[in-house]
Amino acid sequence: MPQNEHIELFQKRHGKRFDHDEVQRKKAARQPKKEAKMAQKLLGIKAKLFAEKRRKEKIQMKKAIKAHQEKLAKKKKPEEVPEGAVPSYLLDREGQSRAKVLSNMVKQKRKEKAGKWTVPLPKVRAQSDAEVFRELKSGKRQKKSWKRLVTKVTFVGDNFTRKPPKYERFIRPMGLRFNKAHVTHPELKATFCLPIIGVKKNPNSVMYTTLGVITKGTIIEVNISELGLVTQTGKVVWGKYAQVTNNPENDGCINALLLV
Repeated sequence: MPQNEHIELFQKRHGKRFDHDEVQRKKAARQPKKEAKMAQKLLGIKAKLFAEKRRKEKIQMKKAIKAHQEKLAKKKKPEEVPEGAVPSYLLDREGQSRAKVLSNMVKQKRKEKAGKWTVPLPKVRAQSDAEVFRELKSGKRQKKSWKRLVTKVTFVGDNFTRKPPKYERFIRPMGLRFNKAHVTHPELKATFCLPIIGVKKNPNSVMYTTLGVITKGTIIEVNISELGLVTQTGKVVWGKYAQVTNNPENDGCINALLLV
């Protein structure tokens, strides 16, 4: 390792921050705006170099997309001896077959980057903050109420410790904390009560995901080690994603469908 790679060395010794991935995602999301601002502000030779760099990047991107787009390809048929007599105008004609050539590597990567999966419930009803949180007034300053009580089902890990009441902004009631879900396997047509590992994505808001709020359409990760499913290499599958298909706060339980 070179002498000046302090960040890599620190990460190897102490690990990364908990919000490292989220910070990187936001940084990548801000990049286009930053580049647009630079393109407007730069002058002279710097502007020329920047424009040339961007032009080359766009050319490469267009080439990659064009190479992996679905298109028709003509293919010669293997020569076959026709039965019976063939008219003279068909003797010189070559047989061609049209086939769709699709290399979806780039499309797949872009889908994964966008976080789009084929899920049982592709569209869910949006839930506002007023529906999920209830305003809670406590302490001396009754005019300013900054505390919020979560009214939906939530998941918190085993090693979770609450903050002191003075500093706790979002309160997740114990009565609405769930750590197990009824997960249905679509191929086996069987339902299992499995422990929840974590909340992967709540479609309503990133804040709901970080708080572990579980509503209809939320993607949760469940522990399926007891089902005994194995990969092609023979390794036991430990965690798998499932989508919540009911309103847990109304039913008193979490029903989910496994994404296979």
